Amino acid sequence: MSVTQTQSSDDEVLAHLGYKPELKRSWSGFSNFAISFSVISILSGPFISFFIGWNNGGPMAISWGWPVVSALILVVGLCMGELVSAMPTSGGMYYWAAKLGSLRSSYFTGWLDFLGLLAIVAAVAYGCATFIDLTLSSFNGDWAAGYSLTRVFLIFVGVLVVVTILSIFSSHLLAIFNNISVWWHVIGTVAIIAIIAFLPQHHASIADVFTQRVNNTGMFSGSTDGLGFIFVILPLAVILPQFTVTGYDASCHMSEETKGAANSAAKGIWQAILYSAIGGWILLLAILFAVQDPAAVTASGGNVVTVLNQALSGPWVSAVLVISTVGQGFCAMACMTSTTRMLFAFSRDGAVPGARFWTRLNKKGVPLYSVALVAVLAIVLTLPALVEVDINGAPVPVAFNAVVSIGVVGLYLAFAIPIYQRLRAGSAFKRGTWNLGRHYKWLSLVAVIEIGVTTVIAIMPTSLGGIPFTPDFDWKYFNYTPLVVGGTLVVLWLAWQLRVKNTYTGPRSNVDLPDGLTTAEELEIEFEQHHPGHDHHQGHGHKDRIDIS
Repeated sequence: MSVTQTQSSDDEVLAHLGYKPELKRSWSGFSNFAISFSVISILSGPFISFFIGWNNGGPMAISWGWPVVSALILVVGLCMGELVSAMPTSGGMYYWAAKLGSLRSSYFTGWLDFLGLLAIVAAVAYGCATFIDLTLSSFNGDWAAGYSLTRVFLIFVGVLVVVTILSIFSSHLLAIFNNISVWWHVIGTVAIIAIIAFLPQHHASIADVFTQRVNNTGMFSGSTDGLGFIFVILPLAVILPQFTVTGYDASCHMSEETKGAANSAAKGIWQAILYSAIGGWILLLAILFAVQDPAAVTASGGNVVTVLNQALSGPWVSAVLVISTVGQGFCAMACMTSTTRMLFAFSRDGAVPGARFWTRLNKKGVPLYSVALVAVLAIVLTLPALVEVDINGAPVPVAFNAVVSIGVVGLYLAFAIPIYQRLRAGSAFKRGTWNLGRHYKWLSLVAVIEIGVTTVIAIMPTSLGGIPFTPDFDWKYFNYTPLVVGGTLVVLWLAWQLRVKNTYTGPRSNVDLPDGLTTAEELEIEFEQHHPGHDHHQGHGHKDRIDIS
């Protein structure tokens, strides 16, 4: 099929879903994969959230937890792939929820998705700022001596300003950045693994990496034995892989700018998850084998830079930090792109106050005001990071941990709603060209359970001082994830009851209907009559297999 034919088919599929093409369709299938791979970013999550795994279980939690949780995340991704193949729109989850469920579920899904995406932008940009500061400190002792949370926060604001400026250029330029990002991540990860595998004079043993336990939370008196460690401390470590391997819905949000979206977006999701899971595990194992003094790492609050300083000389530490920091910059840009496209789509359907501003495109076809709004809200969400917190004498970014958890909870709850609705729809669901066949039943069930368990874990206290109604409680230790997510849900419920249920109509069709047609449903009937090859029906050839071709 020629490029022109592919774009024509994409635009017809989009019209069938109720939208006319507004965003420029300049992304290839590789670019679509690239943005999810960049958002996941194994040069970001394993470095900036390494402390979460170390403090909540130690090497054992990281070495075993990463592959197990990644496999479950892949199940979620496969379910998402089937949905985007059937309905490739920038709205993603909230659009699917409207078509498979109710307007109320669509409204809540959209806002949870936006909250999660916003938190991921904030977390990645703050992590990038932290590593910029660490990189500069590795080159200049005076800079290192002047460390402060205020300085890191100002760098964080600067990162968002740069990302905002770059994001208002053409969509095609952003696609080029993401393509470069893939190769930076691949080559950079291989380089870091080689550096920390071959340069240290000593490596940890296999037993150290796969069996050593750490409890640096202050809970249970630091014990690494008993039911408390198994059922309270260890589960907290899953936030490391859950935070890292997330944001792959970016492939959905960029589907209206992708050629052959029904296939490309679905493949972009599962391929980004699979390759990131494998690469991330190898990278984390290399870091764990490079640990020279576990007690010192624990005393530093699980700081990954402590591991690097133990294993490498100064110039090599700087090299690793530069590679990771640049990767985090690419990740921040990809996160911003994904979030603003989702906000554009949600505003286009009238769900966001001030929608006419957030849907306004500049001459390059980019939602300029959406980009600016996301940057400002990310700064506001991260303000608690200015509060310094020490746990067991080590500085721990509790506020950053909360932002990470907000991203995980918001995004994965938004994933769970349409996945559950697809499970309930059963054979009535109109499949796309990429689908799970009959395997959707058990895969969807596993995905929903995994998300439910993760949500509970993400709202749990992360330290002794963060447990409410106890003598040691202090608000600066508090994991404010349940307050932000719960407060958001309460506000959404009130808004729905007082006004939105009478005004929100769900995804709005903006196509010019042909003569004789009066509804989008009639357009759907005509589309299917003229495009029998586009498998939006059940299709007897697909029910016994997962098609990942």
